[in-house]
Amino acid sequence: MTEHAKARHVLIIEDEILVAFEVEALLAEMGFTSFDIADSAADALQLAIANPPDLITADYRIVGGTGLEAVEAIESRLGRIPVVYVTGNADQLRGRVQPIVDKPISARILAEACARAASA
Repeated sequence: MTEHAKARHVLIIEDEILVAFEVEALLAEMGFTSFDIADSAADALQLAIANPPDLITADYRIVGGTGLEAVEAIESRLGRIPVVYVTGNADQLRGRVQPIVDKPISARILAEACARAASA
């Protein structure tokens, strides 16, 4: 187990299922134990309300909107939750949110980003 052992459940907001599975596998290696995957802001909000996450990973571009919109909707209902943006569109997020992990995903960079998100 890593320093992330307290955070168990992750909501992965990603519209490319293979990328979502990659994120899930990397986070499982870090000690996270349960996952929900959403491809839209509406699905993400519904899943977060049903099973509040300890961590959210969000892509920038998702079905029908953005990961930013999804996270804003979730946090307006549930309060602040640590978030890591995992995206191929980092240029759209720089200066707006942190931490950001560029695709292709590096396990080390993802772990560092999760640690930063948890301590923010």
